[in-house]
Amino acid sequence: MRDYRKFYINGQWVDPVTPQELEVINPATEEACAVISMGSEADVDLAVAAAKTAFESYGRTSRQERIELLEACVAAYQKRYNDIAEAIREEMGAPQTLAVGAQAHCGLGHLEEALRVLRDFEFEEDLGEHRVFKEPIGVCGLITPWNWPVNQIGCKVAPALAVGCTMVLKPSEVAPLSAYLWAEVMHEAGVPAGVFNMVNGDGPVVGAALSRHPDVDMMSFTGSTRAGTQVAQNAAPTVKRVTQELGGKSPNIVLDDADLEAAVTRGVLHMYNNTGQSCNAPSRMLVPADKLAEAEAIATRVSESVVVGDPASEDTTMGPVVSEVQFNKIQALIEKGIEEGAKLVVGGPGRPEGLEKGYFVRPTVFSEVNNEMTIAREEIFGPVLTMIPYDSEEEAIRIANDTPYGLAGYVQSDDVDHARRVAARIRAGNIHINGASGGYNVPFGGYKQSGNGREWGAHGFTDFLEIKAVEGFGE
Repeated sequence: MRDYRKFYINGQWVDPVTPQELEVINPATEEACAVISMGSEADVDLAVAAAKTAFESYGRTSRQERIELLEACVAAYQKRYNDIAEAIREEMGAPQTLAVGAQAHCGLGHLEEALRVLRDFEFEEDLGEHRVFKEPIGVCGLITPWNWPVNQIGCKVAPALAVGCTMVLKPSEVAPLSAYLWAEVMHEAGVPAGVFNMVNGDGPVVGAALSRHPDVDMMSFTGSTRAGTQVAQNAAPTVKRVTQELGGKSPNIVLDDADLEAAVTRGVLHMYNNTGQSCNAPSRMLVPADKLAEAEAIATRVSESVVVGDPASEDTTMGPVVSEVQFNKIQALIEKGIEEGAKLVVGGPGRPEGLEKGYFVRPTVFSEVNNEMTIAREEIFGPVLTMIPYDSEEEAIRIANDTPYGLAGYVQSDDVDHARRVAARIRAGNIHINGASGGYNVPFGGYKQSGNGREWGAHGFTDFLEIKAVEGFGE
């Protein structure tokens, strides 16, 4: 049982102002694996004050000083890599191979990428006799989710550190263990007191206090669209910058000239990655109507090959969903799909056979779905794929864009030029052709209700910078 009841404020581990505890549940066992404290507005005030004071000096550090700090962060993270992977497996049920190979790697990847970008980033630009400066925005409030916990911490903290900002992190209270280890990494790396602070808690209390705090200059939020709108509303009276990476209902267009076996296999496996708990998951597979039956057969074979079970086992390819709340939501949506007349191809309600405990969901595929059904409109955030038939390419593009979201899109074709033409017409922030995925240098973010701003790489620096023009600088 991990005891993570302290907060990290001003370079020290401190007790909450008002003690209030919460047990963290291991979703594979349904048993408590840790206890944390839930913060209050008073804890946020202390953390923001520390960040504000620290910004006076950290905001003026040199590029070389910040390079050396990020190098120390990389080294400290590498030492704790396996500990972080284990924490992610425990807190949100990621299979061992995913926790080690992808989840924990994200934190390291974003630190290394921020270091790479920082070495050559242009913080000044001359426009004739005038000069434009890109300066750190100040104190940043960072709110991160439970589904890719260290990824979202890393892609916010790393660029903020790189450009000279100070920050207060509120990780998800559902999966806070890896965040606690991240704070230990920051401490071991020698991040100056007050530059990085962490307060655990929930959105309505700690998140709201951060968002509306007059001394917070920017909010960076990742989570649901519903919660994101609340952050923006809380931030509005102080006119602070708000960037958001929110939900998605991403289309995966299998074009008529695609290798159907490869395209469907790739799409189904991607949907089950991280137990479907990814905002950019390819949850709507659009298939030519005359190939739907064949696509269903492929999806069934692939789904039946997925090994659901103990995340600690190297044989497991899909673990549980993160919580009882999430499990119940997914079960209700599966039932809704059946009720609305979608064809259940494989999977369905309940746990997989042989698993009586843990928040395990059956890998599920619906077919003969139309884009007005609930399972085609709402973000399920679980291992549930909807297959939507289409009669023409124009119809496929129309269906793909018929969503309030716009985080990602997927296009499958054996003719790359064909895929590129279709990709150009999808209104989403990240388009993947034939399963390609971007590196840490590729911007990540969405259109429409999937958010605003961009994270990752050099584009991820921009939201943490203010622009100052000094006229007559070169006279």
